[in-house]
Amino acid sequence: MKNYDLIVIGSGAGMNIASSAYEQGLRVAVVESGPMGGTCLNRGCIPTKILTYVADIITQAQHLKELGVEFKIEKIDYPWIMRRMRNEVDGDSREQGESVDAAEGIDWYKGTGAFVDDYILEVNEERIKSPNIIIAAGSRPLIPNIKGLDKVEYLTNDEALHLMEQPKSMLVMGGGYIATEFGHFFSAVGTEVTIIGRNEYLVKNEDSDVSEILKQELSKRMHVHTNHEVIEVKEENGEKIVIALNRESGAKTEFRGETLLVAAGRRSNADLFKPDKTGVKVDKNGWIIVDEYFRTSKKGIWSFGDAIGRYQFRHVANDESQIVWYNLVQTLNAQHKRSKPELMTMDYHAIPRAVFSYPPIATVGMTLNEAKESGRRLLVGQADYSIAAKGFAMGNPASLVRVIADADNRKILGATIIGPYAPILIQEIINLMYTHDGTYQSMFQAMHIHPALPEVVQRTFGRLAPIDGGHVHHHHH
Repeated sequence: MKNYDLIVIGSGAGMNIASSAYEQGLRVAVVESGPMGGTCLNRGCIPTKILTYVADIITQAQHLKELGVEFKIEKIDYPWIMRRMRNEVDGDSREQGESVDAAEGIDWYKGTGAFVDDYILEVNEERIKSPNIIIAAGSRPLIPNIKGLDKVEYLTNDEALHLMEQPKSMLVMGGGYIATEFGHFFSAVGTEVTIIGRNEYLVKNEDSDVSEILKQELSKRMHVHTNHEVIEVKEENGEKIVIALNRESGAKTEFRGETLLVAAGRRSNADLFKPDKTGVKVDKNGWIIVDEYFRTSKKGIWSFGDAIGRYQFRHVANDESQIVWYNLVQTLNAQHKRSKPELMTMDYHAIPRAVFSYPPIATVGMTLNEAKESGRRLLVGQADYSIAAKGFAMGNPASLVRVIADADNRKILGATIIGPYAPILIQEIINLMYTHDGTYQSMFQAMHIHPALPEVVQRTFGRLAPIDGGHVHHHHH
């Protein structure tokens, strides 16, 4: 059995800690079954954004017809687009793996480790042990228990990103951000796409009016069915058949397509590495339970990122990793000095996220729904891109900008933007939410370039008004 100062399970954001520990001279083991870099690099954010960028431009180009320009796309080289993406992603992953392999003092165990006893992991029949363990093991696609699904060949996000031959048609089971991003890409390059979502709304964490705009826009170029529960899947003459139940009317519909993409959410990886064998508790869905300092129920074992099932975004995991590393160092120093460690917590008040479908959606902090449930007195401002000259120049695209503030202290509580460039536009709001006072005052003081698109954000703040129609005075003009 090999002993280490630190074992890290997962090479996504877990590598942030593994590298820091290695730089401090600790003996580190990294347990990673797949390629280096975790979900984000290999199967998630990065490869999908390389593809959706192409889809964005194709979709925007179609819009030229309304602006007096007629053109025809001559050819879409699907294999080339996929190779460009794979070369970038696989190259990055390979470089990361090579540098870990070359480093003395950091060992990569290539496999899925499982706990066999307290602080002991077994990987490929080798046992490793450490008093300090970090579980950053991520998540994987949830495969719903549907009749016939186990007998049919289907794709998850990972396989879809390795699909080098373009399908003529694709059925997408699911209505979340993975479904709508993949639907956007495949439809833009010419695959006939059908999205079958079981929830009433697409991307269900967003406010329903935002989801409706996305559905309306996607419906112009693909078949979108929400509120449809898939009850059976089968295959006939090389065609996938999905039978779904309309949850409102109870009617059954049959959908047919060449390929089937299952994008029905994510599940914890904990069942693979048996955390209970080392005394680490999980919740009813298998996510690792941690306290506010990211400590699990077992002393010396920490967890963060997708593994804890809170906010499954790489930018959140990166921030959490810094806090876990800080807390780990404080704890080790305190053990050494026999004092009590001063630990840090993570601030989740302004978590940003984006759906890179088309039009994209970006949200930070609370949605309107969440803000209403918070019991605060609210100010809400709402508009679309047409309130600024640049919006007209762009042909007034389908869009919505909504900002929410606390009426009592002027703090920004949240914002959502759906429309072209939303993830870029929202950043000035995110930055204000991270300032010392977190209020919207400086939004009005900051000069905005005219006529650039960020004016829509400033003007939406100019529309802040009590949500219940009460009277609030503004002194910003």
